[in-house]
Amino acid sequence: MSSHHSNPRSLLNTAARSLIDRVERAGRPPMAAMTPAQAREFYDIGGPMLDLQPAPHVDRVHDFTIPARDGHAMPARLYAPHSDQPLPVLLYIHGGGFTVGSLTTHDVLCRQLSRQGRCAVVSLDYRLAPEHRFPTAVHDSWDALNWLHQNGQTLGLDSRRLAVGGDSAGGTLSAVCALMARDAGLTLALQLLFYPGCGGRQDTASHHTFGQGFMLDKATIDWFFDGYIAAHDRDDWRFAPGNAPDHSGLAPAWIGLAECDPLVDEGVRYADTLRMAGVQVELEIYRGVIHGFITMGRAIPDALQAHADAGKALQHAFES
Repeated sequence: MSSHHSNPRSLLNTAARSLIDRVERAGRPPMAAMTPAQAREFYDIGGPMLDLQPAPHVDRVHDFTIPARDGHAMPARLYAPHSDQPLPVLLYIHGGGFTVGSLTTHDVLCRQLSRQGRCAVVSLDYRLAPEHRFPTAVHDSWDALNWLHQNGQTLGLDSRRLAVGGDSAGGTLSAVCALMARDAGLTLALQLLFYPGCGGRQDTASHHTFGQGFMLDKATIDWFFDGYIAAHDRDDWRFAPGNAPDHSGLAPAWIGLAECDPLVDEGVRYADTLRMAGVQVELEIYRGVIHGFITMGRAIPDALQAHADAGKALQHAFES
């Protein structure tokens, strides 16, 4: 890996470098200087400006709710191509450090995954920190996966062909759901992980190399995690899936990482952990791009390649 690079900024591709320069020139306050409500609003408005416009067409887009274990109605959005047959389905869990992100910020990505994967996608609005701390997001994600498994047919879905996926914090939650699914005997076709957080301590080389000036700064990660989880819970595998005692028997994984990302080393390490446990893993590292790039398709065109690769992985997993 390129983690000990003496001039890590030279690794950035032109699009990523240009985006970082524009953001730095704009001099926006970091999320950590905002309240969680302000940070969410900022991301809901600013995030989609970097993504594909207009949003790609999907035949069916439908808002509904999924009940959590405590009776809370979780907003969710179904994306589906036209089909006379029940469709396989991906539960999509958005990123945003467990603190920000919504159905809005990941709308384009979910449309792309539905189109490229030729499947239905259900995007989940799980509850966010700091109002809802660990393990609420884990419970919400798992409750949604179980609900889809048991009730997917009411939405025209083939719930025997079920996958889970997400980016960043949502990738963490997806990896955790895959572990819980194995333990519960629920068979998943795929775990689709875009730059997931997998360790509890943020102490790999890439956290140092890319900790400043690559969009996701160390200060932001600390702010996210301090709001979400207590220090003494950080080694819990439901926060750091790399710490699970056993990774055998898990669903096949497709893992897409960004080269210039604080999280890249723990993503590579998780891929290795899964492989050593006999899990089928496909790992893609997108060169010269930064954390968050898959929802920045207008600013960073490499996102389109990642969408296509993830779509192929979904198609393949649902066919096999």
